[in-house]
Amino acid sequence: MSHVTTHVLDTARGHPAAGIPVRLDARDDDWSTIATAATDDDGRVRDLGPESLPAGVYRLVFDTESYLGGDCFLPEVTVAFRITDPTAHYHVPVLLSPFSYSTYRGS
Repeated sequence: MSHVTTHVLDTARGHPAAGIPVRLDARDDDWSTIATAATDDDGRVRDLGPESLPAGVYRLVFDTESYLGGDCFLPEVTVAFRITDPTAHYHVPVLLSPFSYSTYRGS
């Protein structure tokens, strides 16, 4: 399993959001892409990047426009987070609706 995983739940429709492209970036002096994937039929990305990452600042970028449509309010959702324990697993889910989103550190 990847060090970082995610899933997207469509709270307006009441089901997982499948097919959303997701990018994992690392921050050094600037952002660099580590991995890309898309949510599966269960709205999950289980294989996103390496099995371990060093401590640092990362972000997940969700291309929500591809899921919500071209005239959506939220064409992209970016969630930046810090890895402090390189041995721990980091699960970063997103609860998505047409006009809002929320996130948390999952398990």
